[in-house]
Amino acid sequence: MAFVRKPARWFGALAGVAAAGVAIGLAELIAAFSGPQSAPVIAVGDVVVDAVPLPVKEFATSTFGTHDKTALITGTFILLGIIAAVIGAWAVHDIRIGYAGIGLFGVLGAVAAVTRHDAGVGAVFPSLIGALAGAAVLYQILRGPRVRRPDLDTARGRRTVLIGSAVALVGALIAEVVGRQLGERRNVTAARESVVLPTPTEAPPSLPPDQALPGQTAFVTPNAQFYRIDTALVVPQVDPTTWTLRIHGRVQKEITMTYQQLLARPMVERYITLCCVSNPVGGNLISNALFQGVLLRDVLAEAGPMPGADQMVGRSVDGFTAGSPTAVVMDGRDAMLAVGMNGEPLPVEHGFPVRTVVPGLYGYVSGTKWITEIELTSFADFDAYWVPRGWSAMGPIKTESRIDTPIDGKSVSAGRVAIAGVAWAQHKGISKVEVRVDNDAWRVATIDPVPSVDTWRQWFLNWDATSGDHQLQVRATDNTGQTQTSEIADEAPNGASGYHTINVTVR
Repeated sequence: MAFVRKPARWFGALAGVAAAGVAIGLAELIAAFSGPQSAPVIAVGDVVVDAVPLPVKEFATSTFGTHDKTALITGTFILLGIIAAVIGAWAVHDIRIGYAGIGLFGVLGAVAAVTRHDAGVGAVFPSLIGALAGAAVLYQILRGPRVRRPDLDTARGRRTVLIGSAVALVGALIAEVVGRQLGERRNVTAARESVVLPTPTEAPPSLPPDQALPGQTAFVTPNAQFYRIDTALVVPQVDPTTWTLRIHGRVQKEITMTYQQLLARPMVERYITLCCVSNPVGGNLISNALFQGVLLRDVLAEAGPMPGADQMVGRSVDGFTAGSPTAVVMDGRDAMLAVGMNGEPLPVEHGFPVRTVVPGLYGYVSGTKWITEIELTSFADFDAYWVPRGWSAMGPIKTESRIDTPIDGKSVSAGRVAIAGVAWAQHKGISKVEVRVDNDAWRVATIDPVPSVDTWRQWFLNWDATSGDHQLQVRATDNTGQTQTSEIADEAPNGASGYHTINVTVR
């Protein structure tokens, strides 16, 4: 028998990447039928999101903001590529190492998929079938070319390897694209576009003309620009024709309603500012919109909370939970089951068909998107999603303010300069905003009118800027008379605090 040299390690690394590409591509294709959360990358990513330590979550949000999910998925693909290359390089000398590595990833993907909320047994198939296909590709590349003639170090051998690997990766890419397209057929965009929201029985207070200065945040945030922070790597696609909301737990009467039954109830429209607890001082994880929905207090009153039911837990279709104090929801504020946003049905990524909105509470304890259940329970008996991960059970929004213009670190011309921004203290309201230049005396800014205490408030101050480097700070006082604290605190466990401070150069 002629001697056959084993392939070089670079060849094995390439084979490993090609095998992983085929495995993931085929798994994505199958997941188009078994559900997007069964795709191995998404399933494992969901597990990572659930298990990530609080400091890592803070780092991801502060570094990537609303792109944290994209960063996670991209990083996962890169890491998988590196691991696949290493496994392939070792498999050159013992292909069993390659089989073991691919098998391990297949099992991990299957376990992650089947442990997702409401996952069925079929969720294991994308990962397992993808792993089998990856193993077959690895065998074909590493063992198929082993003939008694030229080894893989020849130019012809290298060309064969490169062409074969390229074909495998292109095939994987095609499977990925086809899988995505098939998955898109399952989305609810068409269903959302067919929804006609009823005319609210209570319209919002009239909105004064938006007086935002150049560079200042507009009062109403367009839907496409509204911040998005949640735990869903794949946006849930909930069909409104099959959606139901179950209200249960410590209630006198359990209620289940359909989407049409919800739309038939009296509705209100309210401007409400939502804020993420991960918003740093001066950050942009805060937006304001006109929400339309059914008041939660009316629905809960119909169910009849029992004594001791001090927590209202909203549960999403993907298993996420948020717990709000029942007393807050029932205290007269415009907490709602929202179905509309800025005059149209909720965008899918913001919770279509229904989400909860509770003014005055950070989103992590109040904003359940794609909601399907409300359970009345107690804080002593149940911790919602973020509480075991280090965040406070109660999440009242802190009084804060932000400078939008001038921009930190930029230069401005000497003379009259407008300093402008927004301030917020949802459900308390803002009564005063002050600005300080270079630690001089605080000066009172002009604040624009607002329709309610549940929104942020625009403000501005004219500054006669002189040449040199200057520091600008802002602070707000709410309607209870409390001025925001200068004490610097991180986002965890219950929201950042401190004065938003910027530096500008005047020329």
